[in-house]
Amino acid sequence: MMFTKAERSPALRAKGQAALGSLLRHGRLGGGDALHLHLVTEGASRDIGLGLLRDLLRGAAFRHQVIVHDVNELTEKLFPIVEAMQKHFSAGSGTYYSDSIFFLSVAMHRIMPKEITQIIQVDLDLKYKTNIRDLFDEFDNFPEGAVIGIAREMQPVYRHTFWQYRRENPQTKVGDPPPDGLPGFNSGVLLLNLEAMRQSKLYNQLLEPAMVQKLTEKYHFKGHLGDQDFFTMVGMEHPELFHVLDCTWNRQLCTWWRDHGYSDVFDQYFQCEGEVKIYHGNCNTPIPED
Repeated sequence: MMFTKAERSPALRAKGQAALGSLLRHGRLGGGDALHLHLVTEGASRDIGLGLLRDLLRGAAFRHQVIVHDVNELTEKLFPIVEAMQKHFSAGSGTYYSDSIFFLSVAMHRIMPKEITQIIQVDLDLKYKTNIRDLFDEFDNFPEGAVIGIAREMQPVYRHTFWQYRRENPQTKVGDPPPDGLPGFNSGVLLLNLEAMRQSKLYNQLLEPAMVQKLTEKYHFKGHLGDQDFFTMVGMEHPELFHVLDCTWNRQLCTWWRDHGYSDVFDQYFQCEGEVKIYHGNCNTPIPED
C-alpha cells in the first residue's frame, strides 16, 4: 500500500489507521502463513507509517513482516517503463516524473524481486470486513491467461470517458453497466499475479508505447486515473487478461457521477448484491461504522 505525504495530512493518517486496523482485526492466517506488508513511502511518512504499524501489529495473532519501499527509488525504476502511457492516463497534459508511482501496479512485475510471485495492492481508503487470506485465495480462481484480479468500476465514469467511441459504435458494450456491459475497472483492490505478468507475452506487448498509442487512438481515450485507466482500456480489448472480482471485494461508495449528469443510469452501475467484504470510501466518502 502507498503511504506518502502523511506528515501533511491528518486525514491520510486516519485512513491508514482505519484500513490497517480493520485488516488486522479480521486477519486469520494458517500456521505456515505470514502476512507480508509492503509499504511504499518516503521521508517523514515512513516514520509515521512504521509507528502506526508497530502499534497495530502489537499482539497480532499471526506472523508478519513489514517491507518498506522508498517511493523515489521505485519511481526511478518505473518512469522509463510507464513514461509513454502517463500522458494518456494522468490529469493535465504533461508527463510528470512524480506521477509514475500511480502506475506502480502496471509494471510491478518488472521491479519487484523475482521471488515475489503474487501480491495484493490496495488503496488506503478501505475497510476490511473479512479475512484478507480469503482475498488471497482468489488467485486460485484465475482462469488461464489471466494475470490481474480486479473489480468493476461502480460509477458511469467510463461511460463518460468513452463517449466518442460509444457514439461511433452505438452497438458497443464499452462503458455499459453490468451484468452484460463493460463498465471498466476500479483499481482500489488489485490482485497481481506477478509471475503470470512476467510470463505473459501479450501483457508485456501492451506496455509498449506503440501499443498504448494504438489503443488510445482506437478508443479516443484520455483519462486521469492512472493504472485504473490503463487496465480499463486494455480490458476492453483483452478481457482474458483479467479475473473479475465480485463487487463485494471492492464495494465502492463514491456517488459523484450521480450528481454530474448520470442520475438516470447511475444505479445500474452502483448496485452490488451480497455481503460486503471490503468497503472502499473513494472520493472521501464516509465508510459505514461497524
